[in-house]
Amino acid sequence: MILAVSQLKNPSSPPDGYRGRFAPSPTGPLHAGSLVAALGSWLDARKNGGKWLLRIEDLDTPRCISGASQIIQSQLLACGLSWDEEVIYQSQRNEAYQRALVRLNELACLYPCACSRQTIAGVLAKLGIETPRNQEMVYPGTCRPKTPISHSITEPLNIKSAWRLALPQDCRIKFNDLALGPQNQNLNTEVGDFVLRRKDGLFTYQLAVVVDDAEQGISHIVRGQDLLSNTARQIYLQKLLGYKTPQYRHLPLVLDAHGEKLSKQTLATQIYTQDKQHALEELRKAAKHLGLNNLPDGENTSIAEWLLAATHAWQS
Repeated sequence: MILAVSQLKNPSSPPDGYRGRFAPSPTGPLHAGSLVAALGSWLDARKNGGKWLLRIEDLDTPRCISGASQIIQSQLLACGLSWDEEVIYQSQRNEAYQRALVRLNELACLYPCACSRQTIAGVLAKLGIETPRNQEMVYPGTCRPKTPISHSITEPLNIKSAWRLALPQDCRIKFNDLALGPQNQNLNTEVGDFVLRRKDGLFTYQLAVVVDDAEQGISHIVRGQDLLSNTARQIYLQKLLGYKTPQYRHLPLVLDAHGEKLSKQTLATQIYTQDKQHALEELRKAAKHLGLNNLPDGENTSIAEWLLAATHAWQS
């Protein structure tokens, strides 16, 4: 099965035209890498005369830090990056994700899986397959039934089982990235059947982001290249659920001195936005990383003036 974006079902476009979003996880304050993603998505929306939404992806509650959402919003506002609609919190949207899961179950696309990471690693090792550092293990199909069936998932869940999406054979997804050009991923060989709801009952990022983007009418997704490998999975889920596929643009990552992506895991320091000068300096560093040059650099430049110049400099 080879799927190109042009083959996807495309419901009518959202009435508001261009709709972008920034969707941070509240695992800590914004750092330089997350500000690059925020600024790039904000500029793309403003350049196109569209709306920019803020979604807090607090679905993975064990990783979320109390108060981080408020800090993130304060940092964005200090940088002049205001949003256009009410903030959405994923932790309040479980019913929407459950409806999508039920729909996929009706299509006989799901099956329960009791495999631990250790079990999966052991099976892959026996097959002589090694997973590179910082990459996901390709699920070998240990729990996959021989024939697709529908299960009862509307009743209380078996907390010992995750729910995986059964992929068809040769599930290859092709799409065009607005920054990186043509992309092609074989989900069978590079990902395997992936989890939509975890053993602990939490819905996964892959399902939640697809449902949220569709229900918010997101037309353009501008985000970091670390999420590029997720895009094919999300496009495939969009097809199954009858959602329109947004246009994607993946931005260059900010790396640390060791060549690792900046993240909370690598102890990335938060951006400093306690006053206008600090916030403007953080914005200038983010813009430089995005390749925006010749922007106002005077001490008397306001953040609003600087953002207007950056919007004019942004190449849609």
